[in-house]
Amino acid sequence: MSSSLFPLAHTRVKIRRNVCLFTSHRTDHASLEGLTVITNNTSMLFNDLLVLSYNDTGNQEVRVVHHQSLNKRILVALIACASLLVGIFLFLLYFFFRRHKNLKSSASKSQGTIEAAKGEKETLSSVSAKLNYSRMADKKSSIAIFDFQLLETATNNFSTDNIMGESGSRIVYRACFDEHFQAAVKKADSDADREFENEVSLLSKIRHQNIIKLLGYCIHGESRFLVYEFMESGSLETQLHGPTRGSSLTWYIRLRIAIDVARALEYLHEHSNPPVVHRDLKSSNVLLDSNFNAKLSDFGLAVASGMQHKNMKMSGTLGYVAPEYISHGKLTDKSDVYAFGVVLLELLTGRKPMENMSSDQYQSLVSWAMPQLTDRSKLPSLLDPVIQNTMDLKHLYQVAAVAVLCVQAEPSYRPLITDVLHSLIPLVPLELGGSLRVTEPISSENCN
Repeated sequence: MSSSLFPLAHTRVKIRRNVCLFTSHRTDHASLEGLTVITNNTSMLFNDLLVLSYNDTGNQEVRVVHHQSLNKRILVALIACASLLVGIFLFLLYFFFRRHKNLKSSASKSQGTIEAAKGEKETLSSVSAKLNYSRMADKKSSIAIFDFQLLETATNNFSTDNIMGESGSRIVYRACFDEHFQAAVKKADSDADREFENEVSLLSKIRHQNIIKLLGYCIHGESRFLVYEFMESGSLETQLHGPTRGSSLTWYIRLRIAIDVARALEYLHEHSNPPVVHRDLKSSNVLLDSNFNAKLSDFGLAVASGMQHKNMKMSGTLGYVAPEYISHGKLTDKSDVYAFGVVLLELLTGRKPMENMSSDQYQSLVSWAMPQLTDRSKLPSLLDPVIQNTMDLKHLYQVAAVAVLCVQAEPSYRPLITDVLHSLIPLVPLELGGSLRVTEPISSENCN
């Protein structure tokens, strides 16, 4: 080979390992310490830059130029790629855990109703194995379908010893499923399918601390059964008019019961969608737990407020039914307020809503109490003997005034249940769920 092709053959240029060679203007071959370089306006990527060029005299020379910008660009690109991959990984990780959490939450909700009846520390493994769950129209709610044989066993074949109460043809039984789980089982009227469906539909959607929990139901032939959470102290009617004659119900406890019922009605009238008129509020439908916390029950007659009810059968309990409903069939939320006023009078006086005066004559509690409620001098003698002289008279006057307003014959004169609630809460001590601050602690007798 001619030397003209290799002008650098006799030039010794030291080059570190890993260099980047560029050429300028011409194609040349060179052998540099065993490294053959082919230059044709192309480049090879290493750490440094070797530049081959001609000087002014025409001689070839080699210059080594350090090149850092290229490395920096590569480093930035690698960091960006790594950041992107980390971001994608974190997003996938978050999506996985979120999906896992949602699945877990959905599974836990399907057990919520039965578990609530037992408490946070109890399980229903022996019972739930015998239950099937039915998803209602509201996807957020599930109630249990109880097997008839399971109800038979829990009530000892519907023994009369387990009867907790009766109303017409409806009988409520105590059901003991195991040592930790008790419930109340109501056998519905055989011809009251509409009421049965109405109650299941409403109570499967309602969740409120002062409204009874429906645990499930059973359909067996022509019989219909509703299973509720167990309320240890029974109904307010039993406590007031039963063997104990209200001896366990102190003044403050009676006020708290009234507030609990008012809260339940406020939820139905103001916060339910659509608003609901209970339509059958009475002391037998106010249930009490072991601490006398009250819950409203029996929603078979409940209807949506504001709807036209031309074909609706007139129903209710004598003594609690508002006058406009009896005379014109007019039904509004003020009808519930009237019934609440009657229950409040029961709590004050200890009397039944209808008293038998003779074999064929009855007197309503409202007509008996109204003349005396407006006379402060007669008011203390109107009270149930159990609570006489146990309260601040100013508080008594205020409660009596609320009762008078609630049972007004003209619906427009009756207050909203929200106003009733706000009038009663300041009269109950903080310890019992009100806002009254007392100078002396409440005795244990009053709290239980």
